[in-house]
Amino acid sequence: MTTTTLAVLVPLLPFLGAVAGLLLGRTAPGFVRPLAVLPTLTALVLAALVAARQGGDAAVDAATELTPTGSVPIELALHIDGFAALVAVLVGLVASCVQIYSTGYLRDDPRYPSYAALVSLFTSAMLLVVYSGDLIVLLVGWEVMGICSYFLVGHYWETPEARAASLKAFLVTKLGDVPFLIGLFALATDAGSFRITRVLGAVASGSLDHPTLIALLLLAGVAGKSAQFPLHTWLPDAMAGPTPVSALIHAATMVAAGVYFIARLLPLFEASQAAMVVLAVMAAVTMAGSALAALAQDDIKRVLAYSTIGQLGYMSGALAVGDRGAAVFHLLSHGAFKALLFLAAGVIIHAAGTNSLAAMSRMRNLGDRIPDAYWTMTVALLALAAIPPFSGFFSKEAVLGVAEHVVTGHTEHAPAAAGWIVLVAGLVTAVLTAAYAMRLWLLAFRGRGAEAPDHGRQPLTMTVVLWVLAVPSLALGGFAFRLLPDWFDGRDLSPTLTTSVLGTGVALVGGIVTYAAWRHTTALTARVPLGAVAAHPEGDAAQVEAEAIATHEPAYGDIAYAPDPADPGRLLLGPLHRHAAAGFHLDALYRTLFVRPVQAGASLVRFLDREVVETYVRGAGALPRWLGTAVRRAQTGNVQTYVSALLAGTVVLAVAVVLVATGA
Repeated sequence: MTTTTLAVLVPLLPFLGAVAGLLLGRTAPGFVRPLAVLPTLTALVLAALVAARQGGDAAVDAATELTPTGSVPIELALHIDGFAALVAVLVGLVASCVQIYSTGYLRDDPRYPSYAALVSLFTSAMLLVVYSGDLIVLLVGWEVMGICSYFLVGHYWETPEARAASLKAFLVTKLGDVPFLIGLFALATDAGSFRITRVLGAVASGSLDHPTLIALLLLAGVAGKSAQFPLHTWLPDAMAGPTPVSALIHAATMVAAGVYFIARLLPLFEASQAAMVVLAVMAAVTMAGSALAALAQDDIKRVLAYSTIGQLGYMSGALAVGDRGAAVFHLLSHGAFKALLFLAAGVIIHAAGTNSLAAMSRMRNLGDRIPDAYWTMTVALLALAAIPPFSGFFSKEAVLGVAEHVVTGHTEHAPAAAGWIVLVAGLVTAVLTAAYAMRLWLLAFRGRGAEAPDHGRQPLTMTVVLWVLAVPSLALGGFAFRLLPDWFDGRDLSPTLTTSVLGTGVALVGGIVTYAAWRHTTALTARVPLGAVAAHPEGDAAQVEAEAIATHEPAYGDIAYAPDPADPGRLLLGPLHRHAAAGFHLDALYRTLFVRPVQAGASLVRFLDREVVETYVRGAGALPRWLGTAVRRAQTGNVQTYVSALLAGTVVLAVAVVLVATGA
């Protein structure tokens, strides 16, 4: 079987599994789980075979015209280089783990068949994006992921949070997709083709007329899909969906699509220094802002959501300094440890006795009850904090290293300003990342919240997946930075001494300071008297506890409160905590600037339609209706009445004729 045939089957198998799962979900429920797991696992095996055959050599290209257009042709094309081959393996691995994990996590969910089918369709769409060599076909996968995210985020549609989150995710990403679509058509018009190879050829020959405009339009779509500032606000709210969906969206699909798209077309963005600087600023603001927000969140999944936004900022930063190898290296390692973080969070949520969300302030010593999640999540958090020798250290140092090369003038692929922006923001974010990773570990596994009821051991399908993902989270970076240059552009991805020392040093500082703050606040909470937990009728219990902790005094006389866990984030952020917890009020700003004006405009249009337009329509129909009523009343069915009316009419007509004749 040829490599092209194998590559076609990779996205096709999950799609067929999704169709079969939807058709057989009600009539043959016993086939639902095999149809969810086996096609995705087979796609993973085939993607690995494609990667082995491609081997980092010349790209595999194949194309056939999809439909005649009369102008720019649309082709069903494959373009599989080293980037595509490895990213497809990541997508298949994470999707397979998610499907296996979901068989246990959602074993009692009545809507599991539709859920599993949508996950398979989601996977197929991302694989189509990865392998596609035509921008229109890529756009199809791009948009299918959008509609799948809408349904999956809103899986628990009974809750208003899930309904609102799914709608928000769809609308915000569509807001970016509109300029993205315009940019694609402008790019194809300048290049004369939607084929990626021909577009890159046009860029190399300098035949694009508007590279800056096109790049900025495409960046808008990337910002929406990959949750980059200022279109990142949908991703934290999307945590209202099932936890395995969060793992899939954050680790290998949807948000990774935007970064992968820029990596595919990086020469286009390099043709415009303005676009590279804009990308660097967007990445820097995203990195630092999301890390601050993560340090203030109470829900464990929202912490991880903001973490994903920040790590995507690292990838965008690597692209902004012109190195797609470092960006995709971090995409691969992040995909492994972020999937592990979310799936371990699902075990924690199950142990905490909730459905979808889990506030860390309500957790108490869960590490002893869920040892599998405890150890594997510890590995993933160390990888997230970029502590050597875990995978995140090597991939994050690759990003910082290429930024340093730009700053020191060792490469001319990007402006020096972009290098400085990415390097400084990356180091600041490294401190904050280690801080919120340490905070999450302390509150989740060493917390002092309420003791949740023990729900017993987790299903084997859930715990096995955690250990499978722990392997690349621990060992991927140690050899990947030596092998990946052969698959990518040949640029060195080895950690540099300067950024390794700086990055690791600031990460250790962030973790140690957070631990010290936790110990300090733990000592303060110990001074609050413990006893029966009571809700004070005059205020919020959490606020009472916070005030008691701050003043070192019991609250409201003899009433005792069980304190919240010692939250170091509140101490570290100080007055910034309230703003960071609210995402720096961007949702409120957008509501004021966009949502309310649109709602007001819609209300005005509705008023004009109902009270003005419909008034004229009703008025135009009133006269015929009145005439019809009069005529209807005249139709009595009495023959004598009709004869009398006929005679009266005859007399009137005769008189009229006489009068006219006399006048004449």
